[in-house]
Order: sequence, then structure tokens, then C-alpha cells
Amino acid sequence: MATMRRPLIAGNWKMNLDHLQAIAFTQKLGWALKDAKYIASDVEVALFPPFTDLRSLQTLINADSLPFELGAQDLSVHDDGAHTGDVSGAFLKALECSYVIVGHSERRADHHETDDTIAAKSVAARRHGLTPIVCVGETAEDLELHGASKVPVDQLTVVLNSLSKDDDYVVAYEPVWAIGSGQAATADQANDVARALRETISSVHGPDKAETTRILYGGSVKAANIASFMSREHVDGALVGGASLDVSEFSSLIQFPKHVTLDS
Repeated sequence: MATMRRPLIAGNWKMNLDHLQAIAFTQKLGWALKDAKYIASDVEVALFPPFTDLRSLQTLINADSLPFELGAQDLSVHDDGAHTGDVSGAFLKALECSYVIVGHSERRADHHETDDTIAAKSVAARRHGLTPIVCVGETAEDLELHGASKVPVDQLTVVLNSLSKDDDYVVAYEPVWAIGSGQAATADQANDVARALRETISSVHGPDKAETTRILYGGSVKAANIASFMSREHVDGALVGGASLDVSEFSSLIQFPKHVTLDS
């Protein structure tokens, strides 16, 4: 992990926790981190609840001055209009969201989202001042046919060609075969793909952009393995699924700097 890139731990709650549960969870997480003397400048924490929780968490975070950024799990390519069920980036920005996830493998699979759709969503996010967290990753079949980095690099290239080098974005490498499986990639595997993704950013948007862009790993990340990932040069954080729904586990995971060593 490069010291110039502030680590980002992002908790993707997926379709879990209604707004009352989300309030209780976020309060408990804030208390746990305060008790642990969490230093917000060392690690950025962003929460990605369901759409129905966003207003409640915005109010809570502001009222209690909690050290969390707020993000959404998806957005529409459209800004407004006759698009039933879609949520505009303008609405998310009005709720003080900083981030939005685009291209998660579950969206790609469940809603048949293509690389072009994800590129358009990334552009829509930037249009409203949101930072897209662009998810890329290979299936087990892709891994066998092409190796680990080809599909993620191809997916990212489509998005980068739609964005400007002046746009802010985060990349999340999530091997589909690792998500929810309990079997994470190794730290070296994650670092190798993150290196390839950084080289892709460099080739499209230049070396300066590549050096400052954060690349996260996601896929069965836990408190027990986060230090290993974060000790690698090209991994700048994690997109956390199941572990982000457990206050004790997630707060411990966020405190990874206490456990990172060069030989983790």
C-alpha cells in the first residue's frame, strides 16, 4: 500500500438492514471505533446501505458527527424523467453521498449490466460530483480461460475511455469466484491484478493518475486477512460485503493499521 493513498474501507451492505436497523448498526460502529481510538485521518470509512436507509444515515452521521462517508450501491444513467425504479445521481448528491458503487458483479449478473452501461453510470456519477467505485473482476471460468487480470483490465478500460484523467474514481477488484465464497484471493494474487489495473490507468490516463488512484480488493475480506492485503503495494483498501454487517468484525477490520507489517 502506497502511503500517499489514504486507505479506504467500504462496507457494502447489499440488500440488508432496514432504516431502523441501519441506524442502530451505525451508532454501534461509531461507539466501537471511538472506544478503539480509531483515527479517521489514517483510514477512510464509507458505508453503502440500501437506498431506503440513506436519508436516515445522512441525518445520523451529521447529527452525531460520525467519521463516515456515505455511498449508494448503484445509480441510474439518467438524471431524471420516466425511469420507474431508477435513482438519479442528483438525488444521491442531495443526500450528501460521496461515493456510488458501479458495476458490482451482482448487478452485472442480476441486471445484465454491460461494460458500456457501467461506463455510462460512471459518467453519470461524475456529472453529479459523486466518486464511482468501479467494480471489475473475473468469474472462475474467466480465470481458467484467460488468467486473473485480462477480464478486469478489459472491463476497466471501457470505463476509463469514457472518463477524463481529471475525474475522481476508485477501482475495486472483486474476483467473482471469491465473493461470498469464504475463499479469498491470496494477497499476492490481489496485488498482481491491482498492479495490472494500475498499469491500465497509467496507459489511459497517465502515470500521475495511476499513482494517486486507489484500488481496493473485495471478496471474502475479513478482519483475519485484511492486514495481509493491505501490506501489498498496490492494494489501497477493501470493498467489504458480509463482514461489514457485523459491528465487531467490521470495526476490527477497519483498525487494520494496528496489524499491518511488511511481511503480513
